Amino acid sequence: MSYTVPEPKIFACTQSRALGEAIAKSYGADLGKVIISRYSDGEFQPSYEESIRGARIFVIGSTHPGPENLMEMLLMLDAAKRASARHITAVMPYFGWARQDRKDKPRVPIASKLVAKMLEAAGATRIITMDLHADQIQGFFEKPVDHLYGSTLFLPYVKSLNLENLTIASPDMGGSKRAYAYSKGLGSDVVICYKQRSQANQISHMELIGEVENKNVVLVDDMVDTAGTLTRAADLMIERGALSVRAITTHGLLSGNAIEKIENSKLEQLIITDSIPVETTSEKIKILSCADLFADVMHRVHHNTSISSKFIL
Repeated sequence: MSYTVPEPKIFACTQSRALGEAIAKSYGADLGKVIISRYSDGEFQPSYEESIRGARIFVIGSTHPGPENLMEMLLMLDAAKRASARHITAVMPYFGWARQDRKDKPRVPIASKLVAKMLEAAGATRIITMDLHADQIQGFFEKPVDHLYGSTLFLPYVKSLNLENLTIASPDMGGSKRAYAYSKGLGSDVVICYKQRSQANQISHMELIGEVENKNVVLVDDMVDTAGTLTRAADLMIERGALSVRAITTHGLLSGNAIEKIENSKLEQLIITDSIPVETTSEKIKILSCADLFADVMHRVHHNTSISSKFIL
């Protein structure tokens, strides 16, 4: 007697609705219906408008600031658990609060571990995410974590540019491993920026380790927030004789006046994904969709097939 695996149901949080629709379309499914009821004081309640009893469900939602995005994901997971879903996978293209992955000074939280525990307590049985700020965050979970890499999207794009004298650069010491991995895939040299911060989002000093003269440089990082690091690094490299500077960063937070900084900098192009919704008309910003990547991995997870081919780095 043959048994057909029922197709999963795919839902999206409010903040990732557009990406959720793109992922569902790529998967070949319709996005499930969810209604968000809101109270006048700001409290809200999600409700699945179809049965999910015994089903595998995927809940798509990036948890970028503010805190409401994380809260909506937690409520969606809890509602699914209480509706007797069989498998509940939190699909988080951007895993927020990941920069707080350790105690870097006394009397501060480790927020990324707290978020991991909350997701599990809410009902997540699996996590799918992309380019965590620190790889060790996977160890904060007791449930399976599929950690995808944006390099599966960026490497083909960079190769398509056909840049001569290509050099990969890391904007800080912490990203050197990522830079070396990209350089291996592209057969290029590597340079590293050394920076010192006076406080969060403020750089007091930056120096360059390596040569960029007559090189086309591609900076690689996991996220761009205020764009202060990337734009300062780009300006420094042009001063040191670089022919051009581009940047590839998976998550485009682009807070404050980040887009203005990019427009006024020597950065030729910023390539990001749509893990976080970005509204901009800047010709310097190129957005690559991660929908096909997540849809493919979700299909493989559902059918219990290998996803190791998606782990380029």
